Amino acid sequence: MKNIKNYTINELKSELEELGEKPYRAEQIFKWIYQENVTSFEEMTDLSKKLREELSSKYTLNQFNILEKQVSKDGTIKYLFDVLDGNAIETVLMEYKHGRTICVSSQVGCKMGCKFCASTGIDFIRNLTAGEIVEQLLAVQRDLNIKISNVVFMGIGEPFDNFDNVMRAIEIINYPKGIGIGARHISISTCGVVPKIYEMADRDMQCTLSISLHEANNEKRSQMMPINNAYNIQELMKACKYYIEKTNKRISFEYALAKGTNDNKESADELIHLLKGMLCHVNLIPINKIENGKFSKSTVDSMMKFRDYLNEHGITATIRRELGSDIDAACRTTKEKKR
Repeated sequence: MKNIKNYTINELKSELEELGEKPYRAEQIFKWIYQENVTSFEEMTDLSKKLREELSSKYTLNQFNILEKQVSKDGTIKYLFDVLDGNAIETVLMEYKHGRTICVSSQVGCKMGCKFCASTGIDFIRNLTAGEIVEQLLAVQRDLNIKISNVVFMGIGEPFDNFDNVMRAIEIINYPKGIGIGARHISISTCGVVPKIYEMADRDMQCTLSISLHEANNEKRSQMMPINNAYNIQELMKACKYYIEKTNKRISFEYALAKGTNDNKESADELIHLLKGMLCHVNLIPINKIENGKFSKSTVDSMMKFRDYLNEHGITATIRRELGSDIDAACRTTKEKKR
């Protein structure tokens, strides 16, 4: 059966028209799925019994099972979800003063091979569908009976390597009569798949774009991030400047600080030279040591000095608050597992 959560509102209207139903039924179904978070078609009581039976015979609500749930001392929750095909993915919920943020995965595994990321060495299996991306949010809301206000595509996988499904998921999440999370509350992180940065710019989306940069030197960045061999820093910056010019939106550059590697004055000067004059913000991330990884976390003193040096030279920089490190839910530590 087909996963009904894979359809955008217009696609669902077309599906229903093929069943001989009026398009407005799609709005009703969206409300039941995304606002009421029902667990069966039978609960959609303003639909006819005939339609509910037809939906049950043709579609599934594709609801994930929770295989594991870990709660950090800071309130962060990490879920291991069964994606119903023998694979599993991780999803993380974080609490902030401005609301609840969910970090979703976009793939089972990852092809990018970034040397500081826990996903490195785990085989890429497949892309998640739009419905599987959205279901992560719905599953957490069902489990905790809460409303999530922010979504970040920073979990397992490279979102721009699964571009079409990610864009469809965002459309579903953003639809006002569905989940209704505003585009400005959705952030997408890419390690630098340059063609898709141009494509996102041309779509003129209001989502926040985050670029995993981590080095301002091509040789060093290639050692950390193999994607740099395909799209070097100059190509990446050209795409970023196009994005800023096209959308007039600020880009957030993620920079994971590794002790003795990219947390020194030389690296800071290269970063300042690279980003000077751009509409951007630098998000400094305490890198987390991973098994068999050669990078370790920069000291608090080094991180603060690096941040202050950037700010003094006109580059707005902040240090990201680290959440969930005691349950391996902090940035770059999550990894999906097979059942």
